[in-house]
Amino acid sequence: MAMAMVAPLYTWLLAAACSYGASSCENRSGSASPMGRRARRRLQRMGGAGSTLICSKQSYTSMLPDVASFCGSSLQGLSSCLSFEACPEYYSSKQSPLFGEGIFGLGLGSRPVRAARRQPKVAGAGKALAIAIQPVREKTEKKKLITKPRRVVVTGMGVVSSLGHDADSFYSSLLAGRSGVSVIESFDCSEFPTRIAGEIKGFSTDGWVAPKFSRRMDKFMLYLLTAGKKALEDGGMSADVMGDLDKSKCGILIGSALGGMKVFNDAIEALRVSYRKMNPFCVPFATTNMGSAMLAMDLGWMGPNYSISTACATSNFCILSAANHILRGEADVMLSGGSDSAIIPIGLGGFIACRSLSQRNNAPHKASRPWDVDRDGFVMGEGAGVLLLEELEHAKDRGATIYAEFLGGSFTCDAYHMTEPHPEGISLCIENALAQAGVRKEDVNYVNAHATSTRAGDLQEYKALMKVFGQNPELKVNSTKSMIGHLLGAAGAVEAVATVQAIRTGWIHPTINVDNPEKEIDMNIIVGAQKERLDIKVALSNSFGFGGHNSSILFSPYVESNDN
Repeated sequence: MAMAMVAPLYTWLLAAACSYGASSCENRSGSASPMGRRARRRLQRMGGAGSTLICSKQSYTSMLPDVASFCGSSLQGLSSCLSFEACPEYYSSKQSPLFGEGIFGLGLGSRPVRAARRQPKVAGAGKALAIAIQPVREKTEKKKLITKPRRVVVTGMGVVSSLGHDADSFYSSLLAGRSGVSVIESFDCSEFPTRIAGEIKGFSTDGWVAPKFSRRMDKFMLYLLTAGKKALEDGGMSADVMGDLDKSKCGILIGSALGGMKVFNDAIEALRVSYRKMNPFCVPFATTNMGSAMLAMDLGWMGPNYSISTACATSNFCILSAANHILRGEADVMLSGGSDSAIIPIGLGGFIACRSLSQRNNAPHKASRPWDVDRDGFVMGEGAGVLLLEELEHAKDRGATIYAEFLGGSFTCDAYHMTEPHPEGISLCIENALAQAGVRKEDVNYVNAHATSTRAGDLQEYKALMKVFGQNPELKVNSTKSMIGHLLGAAGAVEAVATVQAIRTGWIHPTINVDNPEKEIDMNIIVGAQKERLDIKVALSNSFGFGGHNSSILFSPYVESNDN
């Protein structure tokens, strides 16, 4: 307490005293400025004449003995914790030290004060002497903790598709070369030029979504919730395991290209009658973020939660972003992927207006034919795919089965055309992904291509792959869309599931309907009508979307010996 009282007083006294001495440092003749006299009078009123401070061969009365006695040992302690810096003249003075015996030694000076002649005022006289009183700060070096880099692994998968509603049945159908494309049955499309799609039939939410929500939610949200919970089940996230999770480090990032189109379309139809007929949930259930939000509410997960919408590249954007949350330590567990359901009149009609869809209505199973000369557009699909991504040590601690390791990826923008790909955009994205993941070109021997069965897109992607990987004799490329159609925002996630399954099983699925390949296509690289055995080193999965959005992500087998 004494120290706290003395420090401000002592600082003021020094400033007042040095105000007098400043003129002595500037004017060697020994004049006393008016400011100096006022300061001295203030000191005298506080207790009379006292000690002597010396600067530039001039002495003057500065401190009171009573002040020194008042401060006592507190001033003695003050000298050890404060740093004093005097004016340069002090260091060349032959007089006794300023703070040696004069104040802190309580030897209050031995030389008398002489009367000084009045001299003309010197510029700068009366200004306070530059004595800094600052606490001495100890410099401490912060030691950086050396930690192992965080790694991301896949420990669970969930799928809802036209070829199956779990990862194993879905991939078994792909390996068998089955097509999930059929005639649309959910509405009357007899007046449309395209009447086929990869439509999901016989889907049920029983046991996955509460009935009160299943009656009101859009299909894209029902697919999302079901696939997300199936990924947890597949990943061994039992009730006991879920109870032990740090919910603040568990997040959900599942996107959608088009969101709740059916809910919104129904609201427009209701509005034609009256706004009172509109579903009160029409706005929240139409937004793309609400699926992730509803799943988080169900699970109680409080980590990163949002959605990304980048057209048909949505899922890859979500998967890479979710993995980055884990790498940065913001999450330990992330559900990521995509979901879409646009096989409704407005969705079908919209893509027909874009002249994007195949019209091979008489042979639905042959409509999606990537790299084939006779392709006439893509086939719409619907569904959801979700990966359970987990930090490696977290997965090992709970004894999870690790399906594959996520190595990294990249996304870029062509800034070129609304629907046409840039000639160099795809190769730039792939090369960026390899650089970000630290993967050599020759190590990538499997590519799950975007390959939608469009005239321009298929060839542009193939040329980009040859530019980057053309020297790799082991390279194999296939297209999942040849069997399930284009799932729009969910395409990348469903194809990521197929990619991880290829790593797990050692089998890569066929690409059906490539009966008459383009002349630029090397069928030794494209996986044809039969599945093939392949020991995958690194797998690449591409997704591209309207607006020039490109994305590439990389997976590899998890090898425990590479932990260090």
